[in-house]
Amino acid sequence: MASADHKSELEWIGRIRSEGAVPLLEPDNCPNGWASPPADKFMVRGPEYFSTRVKVPAGEYLLKPIGFDWIKSSTKIAEVLNDPNNRVRKVIEDEFPEGNKPFVWAFNLQVPSKENYSAVAYFAAVNPIPEGSLMDQFLKGDDAFRMSRLKLIANIVKGPWIVRTAVGEQAICIIGRALSCKYCSAENFLEVDVDIGSSMVASAIVHLAIGYITTLTVDLAFLIESQTESELPERILGAVRFSELNLASAQPIELSSDRSDANLQSSLSTRLWKSIGQGFSNILHPGAQESGSSTGSVHANGGVDHEDSFKGLKKW
Repeated sequence: MASADHKSELEWIGRIRSEGAVPLLEPDNCPNGWASPPADKFMVRGPEYFSTRVKVPAGEYLLKPIGFDWIKSSTKIAEVLNDPNNRVRKVIEDEFPEGNKPFVWAFNLQVPSKENYSAVAYFAAVNPIPEGSLMDQFLKGDDAFRMSRLKLIANIVKGPWIVRTAVGEQAICIIGRALSCKYCSAENFLEVDVDIGSSMVASAIVHLAIGYITTLTVDLAFLIESQTESELPERILGAVRFSELNLASAQPIELSSDRSDANLQSSLSTRLWKSIGQGFSNILHPGAQESGSSTGSVHANGGVDHEDSFKGLKKW
């Protein structure tokens, strides 16, 4: 993968961060803004996890956080980096007209609501991705591999009791097992569109959280799950914190009509209703202990952390 020289890196990352509608602020004080939370706030599988089930504080992120968008549209927002008007894409094309572009990862969380909101976190690999590494395997792998590996850690840093009860202090899941994901890739980017509305349970929780969004501070970390000893310890790709967002602050955009997915405009399918009872119960009372890739694990301090907190959410 391409790398960016230090001078250009400062310039283009600075442009992306400064041009966003949601400002980049300090992690401890970012009302209606975003930040990159400290990596040690997240617990990941340690170097001896498969024998000890011990998790350790995450080390340095693999990717550099370069931007965050809180946007809305008349249609569901997908494939943002395929849009020639996307602000991140435009900056990179302006700064690197001769090629040698940095590789961008985008995680687009499509929020189910009356309007089509998306929270998009952008990260960049400004150095070459090592051949054969887990990141390299993920980029070259098929969708089945990606769906079995991409993990989300969600921490509620601050929020009202009702939201903490519904979500828990922390939720960990393999995204592709819980929600419908679409992977859009090109020579210099990979975008993951995560349809939260594809799960009735997740949709119900987000609808609840939306009512309290101006009081919420949430950390989201994305990583590729380690499933063999040689892949340990786990490393976080990147993480973003957004705090006290306002629905009114979402920037309106319109995507090219030829890229809009009409199927995404349909309402939630009724076949999801049968999952809500069991799924919501599993979120409120996660009971399975980790075995392999989706159970609870004992922290170094003796605490138990339940992975796949969204286990009850099935990809229909």
